Amino acid sequence: MSSNSIDAQLMARMFQAGARNLEAKKEWINELNVFPVPDGDTGTNMTLTIMSAADELKNLDNVSLETVSKAISSGSLRGARGNSGVILSQLFRGCSKVWRNESEINAENTVRAFQKAVETAYKAVMKPKEGTILTVAKGGAEKVRELVEKNPEIGIEDLLRQTIDYMEIVLNQTPEMLPVLKEAGVVDSGGQGLVQIMKGCLNGYLGIEEEEAGEVPEVVYAYYAEFIVKSAQHISKEDRLKFVAFLESMGGDIAAERCEQGLKCHVRTNDPGAALSKALEYGVLSRIHVSNNEERPEHRLHLFEEEELQKIMQDPEADSEEEEAAEAAVSMMAHKDVGFIAVSTGDGLGSIFRELGADCLIEGGQTMNPSTQDILTAIEKVNADTVFILPNNKNIILAAEQAQNLTHEKKIVVIPTRTIPQGIAALVNYMPEKTPAENEAAMREEIYGVKTVELTYAVRDTKIEDKTIHSGDIMGVGDNGIIAVGTDIEETAMDSLTHMIEDDSELISVYYGKEISQEDADRLADRIREKFPDCEVEVNPGGQPIYYYILSVE
Repeated sequence: MSSNSIDAQLMARMFQAGARNLEAKKEWINELNVFPVPDGDTGTNMTLTIMSAADELKNLDNVSLETVSKAISSGSLRGARGNSGVILSQLFRGCSKVWRNESEINAENTVRAFQKAVETAYKAVMKPKEGTILTVAKGGAEKVRELVEKNPEIGIEDLLRQTIDYMEIVLNQTPEMLPVLKEAGVVDSGGQGLVQIMKGCLNGYLGIEEEEAGEVPEVVYAYYAEFIVKSAQHISKEDRLKFVAFLESMGGDIAAERCEQGLKCHVRTNDPGAALSKALEYGVLSRIHVSNNEERPEHRLHLFEEEELQKIMQDPEADSEEEEAAEAAVSMMAHKDVGFIAVSTGDGLGSIFRELGADCLIEGGQTMNPSTQDILTAIEKVNADTVFILPNNKNIILAAEQAQNLTHEKKIVVIPTRTIPQGIAALVNYMPEKTPAENEAAMREEIYGVKTVELTYAVRDTKIEDKTIHSGDIMGVGDNGIIAVGTDIEETAMDSLTHMIEDDSELISVYYGKEISQEDADRLADRIREKFPDCEVEVNPGGQPIYYYILSVE
């Protein structure tokens, strides 16, 4: 192999190096989130996406450009989370379409691969927006073409260095393309993630990681520990990072991500007791699972064998969550013409979706975006000819559509619900006597009449749309941005509704989170009725984490 080409083995090493560099920078990338919400997760989503592909690469028996390209494409497509992860997977898919048919990677086919990557990614987004990861990727593709046209014999190192330099220039211009970035004082987080992947790939090409690390054998840890820190919503981001650093000092395969119950953690280590003892400093532990040399269990959908289902259904001592999962699994056994999948978080919201006819719930939402594979697994378990998917979050719609494109045995209908209230409205308006096509049209029309605001707290100081926000402030995050900021939850909720109510508004729904008491929710509802007497007000326990209230107006 010359300095003008890359073989399959080197391509795999470069990709793994790119994945590792992104993983190392993911928290920094998360901090670039425009809105100062406690669950900005672009870095996390992109890392989980690329790591899914990296894991698939590790299992290859036969390494060729075809097998490596297909592994990267398949792994990232199925592991994609969030809009940034889906776009990243489409970039990989585009490159794969070109490189899988080549004997080696060179400057000429890199031009074609990068161009195909950009075309594929732009097609995946209904309304592409400039100033995002798409713009940075397009800038890279244009620079590669320009460099190769000027010098067809350009070396791979020069090609990568100059392309990365130009991508950083484009990245630094993203605030000029998106005013919201400029106002927040950040560059696009997805574009930054892509640049970090490219920098890691260059390091992999140069062998920098290997030279610095030497021949270090892979560490094999004896135990796998998984647990939830229940009071983790109160842990500051700084303390969470300190805890992650502690886990990294004693093990591998680290995660500490916010979930419905708190902070969901796992680590491979030789001393699980030390990990659990440290975690106790941050809150009460639950769902503790320690195993010896076992693979990580699936945690998003609990799948049961039929005998296990019957035991759980008949056992009066069965855990309530096991009962709910078992009931959902039983309901999926019988064939139906139409089934429903909803993404939800919080016991109360889950109960509402089940009562409205959801066959399968995927745990997720703002606090953790499910992957394309999570959605594919749910589709497989719903025994219906037509399956409606309600993503209930704008950052999950692309993953749902990707799962739709990967499913061929059933008709999949994705209703682009951007919020929980939109998902509830869609299910309420489903009419069994109508055809799937008629229902799709009616549900799509209905969700656009639902306005939503979510009440949460700010994790940093910033200024957005002329609103000065301080860390700890309460924010009302609406469908198109932050509509209210205050220091009191109830007052900010009332302020938010004032911006949402119109003359023809009829219904206000209040879904209160796990940190809000029913008494507090009822008091808010009384104030709403007094201020907006022409609207009906409904109060429901949502149980959602991080978001104190979800309010909707119809």
